[in-house]
Amino acid sequence: MTTVLVADDQAMVRAGFAALLSAQPDLVVVGEAANGIEAVTIAERTRPDVVLMDVRMPYLDGLEATRRVLAGAPDTSVVILTTFDIDDYVYTALRAGASGFLLKDSPPADLINAVRVVAAGEALLAPSVTRRLIETFASRQPIDEREALRLNALTPRELDVLRLIAGGRSNADIARDLTIAEETVKSHVGRIFGKLHLRDRAQAVVLAYESGLVVAGHRSTEARRGRRSRS
Repeated sequence: MTTVLVADDQAMVRAGFAALLSAQPDLVVVGEAANGIEAVTIAERTRPDVVLMDVRMPYLDGLEATRRVLAGAPDTSVVILTTFDIDDYVYTALRAGASGFLLKDSPPADLINAVRVVAAGEALLAPSVTRRLIETFASRQPIDEREALRLNALTPRELDVLRLIAGGRSNADIARDLTIAEETVKSHVGRIFGKLHLRDRAQAVVLAYESGLVVAGHRSTEARRGRRSRS
């Protein structure tokens, strides 16, 4: 079972999300929070697998609440709820460790899928939208040389895998693209996260762009090749 905390300052939105998720046989809502302070307090007490976090809330916004939740419950994943898909708050939250974001007017099925995808950790949530957001903000700043130097810890194969993660590829996709076993991909991903001290795929995508490994507006050769091979 996947446990979920819903944090949103709008009571109707919060109750609606909680009711929808509670109706799923594999999901359990362990708490609801009306502001960022409540979200942090409840997360520390319940240690949910996933927190749905409204990016703008009173007393403590979703960005700072995300930082505090992840500091106190490192095994928890946070999905940011937002009204706009291009939002500097969301980008900052992804850099801080949020696993992805979801538009608040998304269809119910997308909300349920978001929780399951983030809990599983084997694919990037809404890869095309997430990549567009990261590209938009990463392209506004020069390559971070310190981030680029971190990539020296990776092997050539690990760099290939990181490029494909940045392209929004799931573990299964990467296995097909590189003609290797999915378990091997999982091992590569685990080593990449360990060497670079990353929480999850969203942070990996941010690093790939900010380090210059992937350039905004360009997709990796491996990702393009993988798509052509199935066309």
